Amino acid sequence: MHGHEPDLRGFSVAEPAAEGFDAAKLERAIAFARDEAETPWGRDLSRGIAEAEINEPPPWNEILGPTRPRGGPNGIILRHGNVVGRWGDIHRVDMTFSAAKSYLSLLAGLAVADGLIRSIDDPMRDYALDGGRLRPAADNESSSRGDTRDDAFESAQNRSITWRHMLTQTSEWEGELWGKPDLIDRNRRVGPGVDNSAKGTHRDLQKPGTFYEYNDVRVNRLSLSLMQVFRRPLPEVLKERIMDPIGCSADWEWHGYRNSWIDIDGQRMQAVPGGCHWGGGIWIGTADHMRVAELVRRNGEWEGRQLIPASWIAAIRTPSAVYPRYGLLWWLNTGREPYPGVPETSFFARGAGSNVLWVDQELALTAVFRWIDQKKIADFLTRVVASLV
Repeated sequence: MHGHEPDLRGFSVAEPAAEGFDAAKLERAIAFARDEAETPWGRDLSRGIAEAEINEPPPWNEILGPTRPRGGPNGIILRHGNVVGRWGDIHRVDMTFSAAKSYLSLLAGLAVADGLIRSIDDPMRDYALDGGRLRPAADNESSSRGDTRDDAFESAQNRSITWRHMLTQTSEWEGELWGKPDLIDRNRRVGPGVDNSAKGTHRDLQKPGTFYEYNDVRVNRLSLSLMQVFRRPLPEVLKERIMDPIGCSADWEWHGYRNSWIDIDGQRMQAVPGGCHWGGGIWIGTADHMRVAELVRRNGEWEGRQLIPASWIAAIRTPSAVYPRYGLLWWLNTGREPYPGVPETSFFARGAGSNVLWVDQELALTAVFRWIDQKKIADFLTRVVASLV
């Protein structure tokens, strides 16, 4: 059925009934995602996140990285590693927004496995490897704006921040990076129908590790810190350690900002963001996303190779003490919230738009779906689970 599609090589196509689905119900669930649940976002994403969500006045709303128009709804569903359903163009490369945060989590797991991070409970200030200087590359416009010193963890507020705090979005890191202050995302709310009107207003910061807040500036600081411990651009590490070994295409890209270049060990490197909030980010096809989600479902093992420690996969889906619906940059369904129609064991990489990677190891289920209305995600998930017999 899909033998002509190299990006699905290695995956068998199964009849839904053979994998425990009511075929008619599954087809209705797919039809819902394909025909009735498309995101209200326009196709032009040159403004980054839709204006209704971004809620940022100039100059905070300045786009720093490239953008591209989006495609239409598409997705793929697997059970036991076999394709049971698909729709739309799963090979089209699209912006993926904050699903990239979950990729950063996988890279953090590699850094721990390599001994580059001894423990995620270590203070990040112990890993300042640039001699106290964040040296901008010679032609980097950020030399006159944003951070030019790597003293990002030396202030009284930031000194006790650990890798775990960053990975659980409880760091309360205070500062500016690539011309964006953390204040941009203070008081930010995410989720369908939330009141985000207070985003960007002052809030007294709490002790690191005690308060959860979804903040892209802080995630970008984590990304930069990971590049500093690897001493290599993160897209190179991702390609070499994960994407190539699992058979991804050569089409995906991870774009940084025009001002996110620095020198490390005399080499000019571009830091990459954990989303597309201000452009850039991971651009990828659904078929490649599916391989990453399936790697996670398989506890980091692929064709006999342990690419990511199984212990790290367990860690990413362990509820944070501060916000139990979040793990290590992966969304959880703890208490069956926000998705009461699916098991508590489901966990997700989610990006605005919406772009979703869904993993449930107990159900042996992997799915990726793109450009679905955020308000209809729960309905779609419920329909898929209800189609299991």
